[in-house]
Amino acid sequence: MADTSFLTDIKTLRERARQHIDEGAVTASYAADRETVLKLLNDSLATEIVCVLRYRRHYFMAKGLQAKSIADEFLAHSNEEQGHADQIADRIVQLGGEPNFSPDGILSRSHAEYIEGNSLVDMIKENLVAERVAIDSYREIVQYLGTKDSTTRRMMEGILAVEEEHADDMADLLVDLPPEVRDRAPKPQRKAA
Repeated sequence: MADTSFLTDIKTLRERARQHIDEGAVTASYAADRETVLKLLNDSLATEIVCVLRYRRHYFMAKGLQAKSIADEFLAHSNEEQGHADQIADRIVQLGGEPNFSPDGILSRSHAEYIEGNSLVDMIKENLVAERVAIDSYREIVQYLGTKDSTTRRMMEGILAVEEEHADDMADLLVDLPPEVRDRAPKPQRKAA
C-alpha cells in the first residue's frame, strides 16, 4: 500500500477551499510573496509589450535585398511576444492582481529598451540585445520563484525558452547576412577621451 501521509486529508482540503473563496486560485498554500510576484509579472508584461512594439516597428521599417525574410522573422517574433504578454496578463489576474497596460511608465517598467535602429543590422542587434536582457531577467525570476509558485515559474520557463530561441534566431540572422550588408551598417562612434 502506498504511503499517502504527505497528503492533507480530503476533509481539511475541502474546508480550506471554502475559506477566502474570493481569492480564486490563490489558496492558503501559496508560498510566494504575492505582491512581489505581481510586480515582477507587471514588469515582465511591460518588457513583452516593448518587445512587441520594437519588433513590429522593425517589421515595417526593414529595407533592402535581405529585408523580406528578416521582416517576416520580426513579425513572427512580435506575435509570439504578444502571446507572452497575454499569458503574463492572464496569470496576473489569476493571482488577484491587475495587469498594467498603461502607456505611462511602460519603458521604465520594462527590462528591455526600445531602440529603433537605423539599419537592418542595427535592428537585428537591438532585438538580440533585448532578447538577452529578457533571458537574464526571466531566468532570475524563475530562480526567485523556485518552488514557491510553480505555476508562474513554469509559465516563465516556457517564455524563457522561446526568448532563447528568439536570441538564437537573431544571432543566426547576423551570421547569415552577406558581408556587404553587415559591412554597410554604421559603426559605433567612439567618444573622445
